[in-house]
This record gives sequence, C-alpha cells and structure tokens, in this order.
Amino acid sequence: MNTEIEIKQLSKNFGKKQALLNVDLTIKQGMFGLLGPNGAGKTTLMKVLTTLLKKSSGEVNICGIPVENCKQVRGMIGYLPQDFSMYGNMSAYEALDYLAVLSGMEKKERQKKVPQMLEKVNLEHQQKVKVKAMSGGMRRRLGIAQAIIHDPKVIVVDEPTAGLDPEERVRFRNLLCEIARDRIVILSTHIVGDIEATCEEIAVLNEGKILFRGTVSELLHMVEGKVYKAEVSTMELPMIKDTFLVTGILTNGSTSTIKIVSEESPMKDAILCNGDVEDAYMYLMHQYHDPKKCRNMGVQTPEREF
Repeated sequence: MNTEIEIKQLSKNFGKKQALLNVDLTIKQGMFGLLGPNGAGKTTLMKVLTTLLKKSSGEVNICGIPVENCKQVRGMIGYLPQDFSMYGNMSAYEALDYLAVLSGMEKKERQKKVPQMLEKVNLEHQQKVKVKAMSGGMRRRLGIAQAIIHDPKVIVVDEPTAGLDPEERVRFRNLLCEIARDRIVILSTHIVGDIEATCEEIAVLNEGKILFRGTVSELLHMVEGKVYKAEVSTMELPMIKDTFLVTGILTNGSTSTIKIVSEESPMKDAILCNGDVEDAYMYLMHQYHDPKKCRNMGVQTPEREF
C-alpha cells in the first residue's frame, strides 16, 4: 500500500501573487516538518494537500491518489487547521460526536470510536467539559481527536502549538509522535523547537519556494564549524548585530554572551561551539536574503537565551 505523498512542480497563484512556486517534495510515513516564517506559503501548501485549495499547476498524489479526486483524498486525510474552532457550548463528547456525524460516521460506530479517541488524546476525564471551558492545549488535543477519528493515512497539522504553554506544547508534540508511528503526520510551523523535538525529515519553505529538504542532521551540517560564542560589552550589541548573524544573546548587566553564525571567527576571543537547528535555520534564511531584507521579513536574528 502506497504510504507517501508526492509533490511535483506544484505552484499556486492568487491573482498576480505567487504563493507557491515549483514545489517538489516526497513525504513518507512518520513525522515530517515543514518550517518557515509567517507568510512563507505553508498554510497554502497544507490547504492544497487537503483539497481546500485548487493548485494552479503541478502534480500532487496522496498515497497514490491524485489530489483532484477530492472525495477519496479527504477520506484519507485528517486536518487540524491553524484557526481550528469548536462548538463552545457543546461538551467535548458532544462536539466530537457531532463532527463524526459530519464525516458520515454511523451511530453505532460513533458510540465506539468517540470514547476511544477521547482516551487516546487523554481527554476521557474531560468528556463532559464544555469546549469553551477548556485550555488551549485541551482544545488542540480535541482537534487531533476529530482529525483521526476516521483513521486517516495522513494527518496535517498547521501551527498546532502556537500560544500553548511549555507543558502543553511538550504534551501535544508527544501525542503527534505517537500518532505518526503508523501514518504520515505533517507538522507545519514557524517554531523551530517543535521541528527539532519531533521530526527527522524536514523542508524549509520561504516565499513559496523550498530552500531546503532533507534530514535534521543535514541541516545542522550547514553550520558545522560556523557557530561561535563570545562575551562582549552590552553597549557593543547594536553594532555587532548589524555586522554579524547573532542567533543568541544572554545579557548579564554590562556584558552579554552571544552566539554568532559566521564563516570565520568573528572576533578575537570567539570560541567555536555546537550549533542547533535554530542556528542552521537562521543561517539558511540569511543566505537566501540580504541582511536588510531578512530583517524586513520578520526573521531578524532573535534575542534568545541558550
């Protein structure tokens, strides 16, 4: 049985705006990460895969089925969109049961599957709780339950952990990894940590183009021998950030420890250190844009602790 997604020369236009341009990807069973800044085209790609948008050109096959066969493809895909919302006055059980009705599931099957799905996403003890009273993480888990209740081969989740607290984020990522054992799960996000913690195969999308596709190890290899750590005066930070690709800042009064990605040693006392996925991602984006344009696109070097 075919358990992969094949995307060949996929393009999508909205009038004169090119949202996707000649995208080529093969996505196999397991967790696949799609990483990119806001506005990169990730949601557009997800909506094409889930038949919610028609492609402008190219070829997309979902487990051997052309994406044009909407009914067949929708039967194989579970989708958790970025702006997923439920029926607030319904209980968790009622909302999931209603969504199962909309998917065409008979009553006898629903009586069996709804409790199973609530247990799978660790909501069996909240089945009577109204959706509007749930935390963001609980609602996302309920969203996953509706996405998998018809046992799809492919799960597509778009920015699933945005706005979640750290504990809920970890719990949700673990749930996705468990689900991915026997199906394709596509995780689309701008949060590098989610990709690093869950995915081995990834692609980086920006301005509708694939900048990178491969493994996390291959992405990390891009910054091997290029990541430095140095202690500098806090007063020097603005000048340093204008000159170098700074991916980490830890300030302690008048001094700051910084992390820099550079082809060569950026300063006299800089020490080589191990890079992470965020360093590699920022380096990749920096290579694609000139620094000024990179800042204007909202992917300026972040001030993060490490």
